[in-house]
Amino acid sequence: MTVNGTLHHIADGDYSATVATGGATLVALTRGGEDLIATFDAEAEVGVGYKGRVLAPWPNRIADGRYTWAGVEYQLGVNEPATGTALHGLALWMPWEVVRHDGTAITLSLAMPGSLGYPFPLELEITYAVDAETGLAVRFIARNAGNVAAPVGLSLHPYLTLGDRPVDAFTLALEAERYLAVDDRLLPTGLVDVAGTPLDFRGGAPLDGVFVDHAYAAPAGDWEAVLRGPDGAVGVASDAPWVQVHTADAMGRICLAVEPMTCPPDAFNGPADAVALAPGAVRELTFGIRALD
Repeated sequence: MTVNGTLHHIADGDYSATVATGGATLVALTRGGEDLIATFDAEAEVGVGYKGRVLAPWPNRIADGRYTWAGVEYQLGVNEPATGTALHGLALWMPWEVVRHDGTAITLSLAMPGSLGYPFPLELEITYAVDAETGLAVRFIARNAGNVAAPVGLSLHPYLTLGDRPVDAFTLALEAERYLAVDDRLLPTGLVDVAGTPLDFRGGAPLDGVFVDHAYAAPAGDWEAVLRGPDGAVGVASDAPWVQVHTADAMGRICLAVEPMTCPPDAFNGPADAVALAPGAVRELTFGIRALD
């Protein structure tokens, strides 16, 4: 066993991927041997910046790790001291089980019991599948295994990459009209129109010198965020209502996080209907990553 559990490989045509049972982590994705996401040595390290980790039962930050649900206040562990927040959920470090694995796809599951701060049992399942023509497809589902409604949000944390060059050499295209402004703790303060701001990537715009660590209200229906350079491009496609984009400044801006999300940051402190999942109900997140010529 590695520090990330057991590593599994899937491939089809020029596409291949590596998945770890620790956190059901997407460790690597390549086409023709070229990285499409930032990878790491999964046998020896957990990977900085939550590379490839599943984010559940919440993505992004919860202010002070505190929220109120059905009239009861809960306190989560604060794991980002710099912002005083609870970041990226609970499932990302847990051991997942492989339930199906063939040459081109793998499905992992996690029976996540309730815990202090989050007393809501969930059944989680994620499938990674590669196709020679369409690239990687991901299906992530959560089922409320408890007897009361639970707050549940889902995401994954891939960092797109195009070789060793920094993102300043590339453009990003994302047809989103609004993003969430943030305070100095990276907590949302309200939706802002992208027009006239450096965070307007409609039609494609350079990332050179632009800091991004914001959630966008994604376009309705199917959308695709595309990181493009002179020698090619890589895209993340989804129909999720939110997408977090981050220029990974702490990692030298050598990759770009694009995280489809079922809810916005600090959603447990927002409207309940954005995260409420009834007993026995299922929430689903689907997205894909592909190389574009």
